Amino acid sequence: MEAVPFPSVDAQGPRGLLARCPHAGVTPLVEAAGLANLLGVAQVQIKDERDRMGLGSFKALGAAYVIACDAEDGTAQGQTYVTASAGNHGLSVAAGAAAFGARAVIFLAETVPEAFADRLRGIGAEVVRAGADYEASMEAAMAEAEARGAVLLSDSSWDGYFARPHRLMEGYNALMAEVFDQISAPPTHLFLQAGVGGLAGAAAAMARCTWGADVHITVVEPAAAPALMASVQAGRAVEAPGPVSAMGRLDCKVPSLIALRGLARDADAFMTITEDEGFAGAQAAADHGFDSTPSGAAGLAGVLAGPDLPGDARVLVILSEGPEA
Repeated sequence: MEAVPFPSVDAQGPRGLLARCPHAGVTPLVEAAGLANLLGVAQVQIKDERDRMGLGSFKALGAAYVIACDAEDGTAQGQTYVTASAGNHGLSVAAGAAAFGARAVIFLAETVPEAFADRLRGIGAEVVRAGADYEASMEAAMAEAEARGAVLLSDSSWDGYFARPHRLMEGYNALMAEVFDQISAPPTHLFLQAGVGGLAGAAAAMARCTWGADVHITVVEPAAAPALMASVQAGRAVEAPGPVSAMGRLDCKVPSLIALRGLARDADAFMTITEDEGFAGAQAAADHGFDSTPSGAAGLAGVLAGPDLPGDARVLVILSEGPEA
């Protein structure tokens, strides 16, 4: 893992570009008193990403930021960006490409709903169906990028592929920089949902850099896809095969190496949630006015399913997508 970079903790670059984006706006940090009462803790705060840049997900901060950086370098215009996605990452690639005169080709697995494909097409992306799962669609995207001489823009990282996903994760730092401005006191507990681990890795690195060891960081994964937990336990990146999860945006069987390296350093605990626990998290969020999906509310599901927290706990979770994201 020595050659793998740690996640960036620079928020100035992404915040600077965001400030010039007409669709950018700070997402709210919301006090959820009802959820705090339900959990028996002092405070629950939710960073609500459901309307980030009109795309319905924190992912708007990632790929679009990479393409914006390419545009600043003069290399985005006329470029073709190829990726695989479970939905939200593809929206960010498509939106970034449309904004900067580029083309987007998004590979979707068979399990991704057609509604996502339609949203991607609506932004101008070319959609290609390939494979039974995310990993298979990514293999197809890699082959297509090489065949076309196009830019592969993945939200994961692997041996020999670090520069773009490292910058993409840096885009997520804007989210945590906003939290630092908004929050009155650091949380005692931070629960972060993870698929390949990009959001969790970026948020954990930023939290450690700013709040130090006082915040307890827990990474939450579907029981069907515990790639980060299994890799940390093994001391190396491993595949964690399993059934298809309804937490589709988190249903990734292979971790991002950059995220894995960061989380192995920064996370205090890893846990998995069942499909029922994922749905229970989404239902609890909806019951308190925060409609989302089992993927988007998985951090909250981890709080609900995990060990009891002390009564004075101050909990922070990220609601990472809207109900139709």
